[in-house]
Order: sequence, then C-alpha cells, then structure tokens
Amino acid sequence: MKFRVVIEPDEDGVFVAEVPALPGCVSQGQTRAEAVENAREAIAAYLESLQAHGEPVPPPITEEVVEVGP
Repeated sequence: MKFRVVIEPDEDGVFVAEVPALPGCVSQGQTRAEAVENAREAIAAYLESLQAHGEPVPPPITEEVVEVGP
C-alpha cells in the first residue's frame, strides 16, 4: 500500500512527517530521509494495530495539484 506523507520542518529544524490518511500517524527525523524512514515504520505499526483490533484500513487519500493564477 502507498500512503501520502507530508513532511515539514518545524521551528527547531526537525522534520515532521504526517500521514493524512491515518489520523494521529505522525513521526519525525533530524533529516527528511530519516523522517521518511520513521514514517514508514509508524505506518507499519499503525496498520498492524488496526489489524490486531479488527478495524478496517482507511483508503489512501488521493491528491491533486491545482494551479492558480497566470
């Protein structure tokens, strides 16, 4: 499965990775690469928890890029 991960630097210079399709699934890292790897691990743990509790996996969110202006 593929999930969109939004990565943004915070005020301390740490990269925060959030998975919009999985509420509360957030991770971080000192670099973008570390944030992505930590997010991958967080997603796997999140999905394992859903499965263990018999809950359905939410469908991934689709994304569109919208151009505005000239």
